Amino acid sequence: MLKVSIVGATGYSGAELVRILLEHPEVELADLVSKSYVGESFAKIYPVFRGRLDDKKCKALDTAELAKNSDLVFIALPTGPAQKIAAELLAEDVKVIDLGADFRLESVEDYRKWYGSQHTAEHLLDQAIYNIPEIHKKRLEDVQLVANPGCYPTSVLLALAPLMKMQIVDTSSVIIDSKSGVSGAGRGMNLGVHFCQQDENFKAYKVASHRHIPEIEQELGKLCGEKVLVSFTPHLLPLKRGILSTIYLDLLEQVDLSQIRQNFLEYYRDAQFVQLLPEGELPEIKNVAGSNDCHLNVFLDERVGRLVVVSVIDNLLKGAAGQAVQNMNILCGFEENAGLSGLRAGV
Repeated sequence: MLKVSIVGATGYSGAELVRILLEHPEVELADLVSKSYVGESFAKIYPVFRGRLDDKKCKALDTAELAKNSDLVFIALPTGPAQKIAAELLAEDVKVIDLGADFRLESVEDYRKWYGSQHTAEHLLDQAIYNIPEIHKKRLEDVQLVANPGCYPTSVLLALAPLMKMQIVDTSSVIIDSKSGVSGAGRGMNLGVHFCQQDENFKAYKVASHRHIPEIEQELGKLCGEKVLVSFTPHLLPLKRGILSTIYLDLLEQVDLSQIRQNFLEYYRDAQFVQLLPEGELPEIKNVAGSNDCHLNVFLDERVGRLVVVSVIDNLLKGAAGQAVQNMNILCGFEENAGLSGLRAGV
C-alpha cells in the first residue's frame, strides 16, 4: 500500500483528497497536516467522516516526520509555502503533488509578476511536470514532482486542446468567460464570499488580472506552437462548487462543425473523464458537480465566423483533488480511475 499524506488537509481540496483516498484500493492514509486544527480529530472538523476518522488527529507540519511516514505527499495550500515544503520532501525521496500554483509556471519572471513574490525553489521548476492527463498523456515515470493544474485552466485547456492542434483559430485574441462556485476561494473567512454578499448575486472579479492567465497562455502556446494571448474574465456564482467556461475563438478559415466534432471525439477517444456532448446539447454544472468529469461541447456561429466552446467541471475535483489523484495513479502505476470511478454527480 502506498502511504499518502496531505498537507492542508482541512481545506476544501484537502478534505476532498481525504474522501477520495479513503476509498482508494492502493492507498493507506498517513498524516493529515493542518496549521489551524493541530491535535483535533478530522471527524470533528468534518463530521461526514464520523465512524471512519474519529481517531485520526491533525498534525502540525514537520517535514522530517512527514517524510518518514509517507511515500507521497499532496500539498493543498495557498501559493507560497509549498516551495520550501516540496524541496525538503524531495530531498528525502518523497514524491510530491502540489495542488497550488508554485510549480505551474515555467518562467520565474512570470511567477514574480503575477504572484508578487520571489520563487524560493527555482531549481525545482525544471523537475516539475505540469500534467492534465487527457492532454499531456505523460507516463510520469521517474517523476518526483507534479504540478497539478489550476481549476480555471483545466476547464479552459480541456475545451481548447483539440482546436489548438487543428490550428484553425486566431490565437492572438482568445476570449474566455468563466464562472466558479465560491469554494474556489478556499475555506478561509472572506467578506467577498460571505453568504449575504454572494446569495442571489453574480459578479466578475480580477478582470484582466487573474493569476491563471499566464498558466493558460503558457499551456495553450505549447499546444499550438505559437504565442497565445487570452482575455480572461472570471465570475463568482452563488454556488458551492463547479466551473462553467464559455470560450470564443475567431476562425481563420471556413470550417465544418462535423469535422471539428470528429476531431474532439478522436482527441478524447481514450479519455474516460472527458465527454463531448451530443450536437447542440449544452453542458451544465449540475451534471458534473461531485465527479471527476468534464463535459464540453463546441458550437459554430457561422454569421460572425466564430467558434464557441463550453465546458463544465467540478472545481474541487477535476479542477483540484480528483485530477491530483488521477495524476498520482499515473505516477504510481495504478489504474488511472482508481478511487475516482465511483465519484458521480447527483440528480
